[in-house]
Amino acid sequence: LLVFRENAGLSLPLIFIFPLYSVFSWSPVLPKPLLPPPSLSSPLSVACNDLVASGRDRKPNALIQVAVIDPHEQCLVSHACTEIVEANRDPLFLTGVTFPPEYPASPETLVKLTVYDAKDKSQDSVSKQLLPVSLCLVLQSSFLGSATFSLGDLLRAKDEQLTLNLRSSDGVCAAGTVVVSRLKMGEMEEVDVDHITTDIPAQKVRQGTNSSKCVFHPCFISLSVFKNPVCKVYRFQTVDGKWMLVREQMEECTLSFSIPRQLLSLYIQEDMKRIQELRELGELSPHWDNLRKEVMTRYGGIISSYQDTLAELDKITGPSFKPSCCKAQKSLEFIPVNLHTQRMRVTCPRKADAFYDIVTVGAPAAHFQGFKCGGLQRLLSRYEAEKKSTAYQCIYYSPEHTAKAQEVLSTMSHLHPLIASLADQLLQAAQEHSSPGLKDALKNLSDKTEQFAHTLKDELVKSALLALHAARPGYVSKNQKQGQSVSSNPGSGQNQSPQDSIPHHKEYDEEEWDRVWASVAKSLNCVIAMVDKLQEEDNSKQELNPEQQLADVITSHNPGDWREQLCPLVTRLKECVTEVVERAKRAMTFVLLQEAACSIPQGLLLQQRRDVVFSQALAALSCGFIMRLYAGMEDKGFLRQLHLVGLVAQFESLLSTYSEEIGMLEDMEIGISDLNRVVFRITEAKTDDLSDLQPLVCGRRDHVTVEVPLPRLVFQSLPEEIKEGKPVRVFPVLFNVGINEQQTIAERFGDISLQERINQKNFEILEAYYKSLSEKVPLECLPCFQTQTDLKELLETLGQNVVTKKKKNVEILWLAGTICRRLNGIRFTSCKSAKDRTSMSVTLEQCALLRDEHQLSKDYFIRALDCMRREGCRIENVQKNIRCRKYAFNMLQLMAFPKCYRPPEGTYGKVDS
Repeated sequence: LLVFRENAGLSLPLIFIFPLYSVFSWSPVLPKPLLPPPSLSSPLSVACNDLVASGRDRKPNALIQVAVIDPHEQCLVSHACTEIVEANRDPLFLTGVTFPPEYPASPETLVKLTVYDAKDKSQDSVSKQLLPVSLCLVLQSSFLGSATFSLGDLLRAKDEQLTLNLRSSDGVCAAGTVVVSRLKMGEMEEVDVDHITTDIPAQKVRQGTNSSKCVFHPCFISLSVFKNPVCKVYRFQTVDGKWMLVREQMEECTLSFSIPRQLLSLYIQEDMKRIQELRELGELSPHWDNLRKEVMTRYGGIISSYQDTLAELDKITGPSFKPSCCKAQKSLEFIPVNLHTQRMRVTCPRKADAFYDIVTVGAPAAHFQGFKCGGLQRLLSRYEAEKKSTAYQCIYYSPEHTAKAQEVLSTMSHLHPLIASLADQLLQAAQEHSSPGLKDALKNLSDKTEQFAHTLKDELVKSALLALHAARPGYVSKNQKQGQSVSSNPGSGQNQSPQDSIPHHKEYDEEEWDRVWASVAKSLNCVIAMVDKLQEEDNSKQELNPEQQLADVITSHNPGDWREQLCPLVTRLKECVTEVVERAKRAMTFVLLQEAACSIPQGLLLQQRRDVVFSQALAALSCGFIMRLYAGMEDKGFLRQLHLVGLVAQFESLLSTYSEEIGMLEDMEIGISDLNRVVFRITEAKTDDLSDLQPLVCGRRDHVTVEVPLPRLVFQSLPEEIKEGKPVRVFPVLFNVGINEQQTIAERFGDISLQERINQKNFEILEAYYKSLSEKVPLECLPCFQTQTDLKELLETLGQNVVTKKKKNVEILWLAGTICRRLNGIRFTSCKSAKDRTSMSVTLEQCALLRDEHQLSKDYFIRALDCMRREGCRIENVQKNIRCRKYAFNMLQLMAFPKCYRPPEGTYGKVDS
């Protein structure tokens, strides 16, 4: 904290440095609360005229320190600093001054502006790293002058603009003037300092979609998920001499913790269910029983570990993100690193406001487990090869067989209770003697029963039943009876393929399963025949004359006979389905037992690593999906795209392909790929309370559903397909280009094939998504941009860059990001900790958007870039993570960076990140 006290007309700085942030609890130190006027929420802009430096022939490097006087303590509390404008007597500062809505102030509140002449920006000391970069320079700068005003004076002034004389240190008003003005709301004037803005992020997007009058404004809904905003405001000049207002807003996301907590609970339930299914296999031979016990013990260890982790997470309160300095902490390994959202909102003269969103997150990776042996992609490949060699003690099933077994188990667990419910509905319709109801109930029952039978029509189920039979105690196969002949030919089984290792025992009645499975279809046919008969009888009665109908009623049974005639057949159908489920469930559980037994302990350890990485990736994806959904809720084209095709989620990675970061990239590749198992379902919230708008996670490891609740009025405005529960797919793609000095080593002496393979594979996924989108959704539904380059042409250019051998080809990232925005997609940017390289990428992308979409003057491009990197949201992100306002770069490292990814002088240094 930098405090200025008045002493004989001089501003003497007193420095008190103490930690403003702890990992899990932090709150800003503010003056004692007063009544906040609404005007304080508007940003202020500042400029100077006729500044006088210490040397008459020298132009000053000006910066302004803004402080607010606390009337209770009678001291100045430092609030903000502008950027440095070099060698200029009339500096116009691009960085605005913002006050959070909760900031305590009143019209009597005094604001002091102190102007300094900054010295060498590279001389910041370590002791000053807790302060903003420009504020550090105050301590090494010469005092030029100061001026004080009250907020009431500003509000009463003409055009809400004040011109104040700067008081020099000797009290003589000869240091120049400072101009302070309020950036106006809802007006558009063509003077330098007046612009449109609003304190609530705009919902008038580039496509021209208007804001809703609904009480459930998207910003209100977002309060349930996004927390602790940090805002920065700038003004930049366009090519035609006009001014644009740019607002950055960075927020934490509560899903950083809530999604992993829910996933851990699902993992625990799934593994406990697996243990119960293994117990229900029944009696097994000693060999198989020992394997079962070992597998159950391993699962028990995983459950215990996950329960401990969940308990630790439940204790955590405070900020809703995991700092980069905690990325290798065991209790936080399921939490994504430094997950934040960032929105840039742009207001230009005579144009609709536009905003651009991005999610920043550390690469999903198992930092606690380390990367000594590589990441998931390498470990899984090695594991599959080793698993085949250990299959002597069990039966080898391929990953496809294992996935099929899990699919069959999941389908049965869904369809079995559904078929029972539909059978009861059929009997109810018969009880009510409702012919239309009977017809509808039968159709639904037939469809689901046929789906059930089709699922089990697989050779894997049959062969697994045979294998399970062979694992029972006392089983002796004919091959064992002919032991002499087998032992006389010891090499007969050496060339068995994995498929041949699945046993087929002649002495077992192989037709038994066919008979049991076929009984379901036979029972269903009997039910269908009976319903047809009942309906024919009902139709024939309606064709009789009244006298005949009366005679039939007298001689026939009552209407309840329909139920009596159907009940035995329906009961038989339910019994057949139950018998098939029990047999198939045991068979598929036995397949999974083989997979687990063959992989102990390595396979289950890999599963834990995969759980960790997927948890981080899912939290980030859910955050991005909800941010994009809230932003596009009134865009009919976007909502149409949502349910017809789904959204592309483009992950930009800046990891190198050298040393530990190879392992991180291998983890990230699998984690992003596993997001293909995720679907989103938009639901109606139970109430309109914010606590009921939290997303819910359900499903299992191989198929996860994230339910996103919306308030009733918002939900009712959605397309029918979404309201009916149609799942929304997401298509994750990953593009990686390393930019640091380690990537230089990899390109010269190492191997970058991993990066090349990832980029080529994901380009094909992106291209396929575009083809599907163009077939199902008119391209007019996509957002409009100033750059008129055709999407197809952009894809072709990206494809060419992907196969081009070029060092640090960052154009791949730029093209992929542009295509993602043009496709209404979700943008993510990652590096090791989403703090340093990510900050360079985000600020570069924002300035490129201002240049390409809002005609940012080329003379202001570098200034804008430096402003955002020196005083913007990203340096605040660094402060939140490591309690130090320095990007973790050194000069040698930056020499290897592409020039546009290098931070401004004085903002980087050696720090613990």
